[in-house]
Amino acid sequence: MARATATISDVARRAGVSTSTVSHVINGTRLVSPEKTALVNEAIAATGYQPNALARSLARKVSNYVGIAVSAITNPYFSDIICAIENECARLGLLVFLADTRDEPGHELAVVQALQERRVDGIILAPCGDPENATVRYLERSGIPTVLVDRFTASAFDHVGVENKQSVANLVSHLAGFGHRRIGMIGGHAGFSTTTERIEGYRLGLKRHGIVFDPELVQPSNQTFEAAQNSTTALLNLTKRPTGIIAGNNQTTIGAVAAIRNAGLRIPQDISLAGFDDFEWANYFEPRLTLLAQPCDEIGRKAAQMLVERIGGLHAAPRSVRLKSTLVTRTSCAAPAIS
Repeated sequence: MARATATISDVARRAGVSTSTVSHVINGTRLVSPEKTALVNEAIAATGYQPNALARSLARKVSNYVGIAVSAITNPYFSDIICAIENECARLGLLVFLADTRDEPGHELAVVQALQERRVDGIILAPCGDPENATVRYLERSGIPTVLVDRFTASAFDHVGVENKQSVANLVSHLAGFGHRRIGMIGGHAGFSTTTERIEGYRLGLKRHGIVFDPELVQPSNQTFEAAQNSTTALLNLTKRPTGIIAGNNQTTIGAVAAIRNAGLRIPQDISLAGFDDFEWANYFEPRLTLLAQPCDEIGRKAAQMLVERIGGLHAAPRSVRLKSTLVTRTSCAAPAIS
């Protein structure tokens, strides 16, 4: 009998049982005696029958697929988290569908709906900066098990990410320890909880060192290289420019480096630079960059584990997991130049 054309009826005839019994063995939808289960499994092996994955998911009401919806999947930070999620899902017997939200509310909602149509058992989402929270509200109404990563919203879902406020306060302390009193901050995308929390951390760090907050030293960035260059240039063009700059994410850090070099300035001789998000080639810049490292592997693993628990029926209150960052000190910070 050709293995590719075997049917459930072929299995039933060979095992001497009904097709419904074969279905129950395959899908685990009803208890079948060990003797009949053994006959069915032997018949499946002998005929080469391949159960239809979609049919199995319909019978069991699970698909063993989960969706991941994030923005900028080429960003090393999100790439590391995605890899950790996929590895943990594979360990748990799950496959993943990956979708890029583009940080656009309408597209984010569309890809999440597409993931639901593909019968994923749950979704891991890094929500975009949508003031309406349309996608999150849709997921709440739909009852799809969901875990949020990186960015936090007021919702009924679990979320996991890094602790932002104290982390940036520590960056300010690092620069203040060299004697910097005029410290600039290039934030992230407006509307992201991470941006808000990191600017709060910046202000907290200034306060700890008795430094008066100056709003002209805070520049926005939409997380693109070009925007970061423009924001850094705006800081450098101030009548009294900062002696040190904190970049709010990895893309901003790279843009800041470019803008400082384009201005003919040296890091750290003329201006110090520190930032959020370590990346593997930061150690090969000249100078080597001082950055906060996020525990991407742990974030990804934890998100996958929390989602599996929700898929399994956990009814506990929503959980918020905040993981610690690590300050990786290199050579991009020094005492301010004497003017």
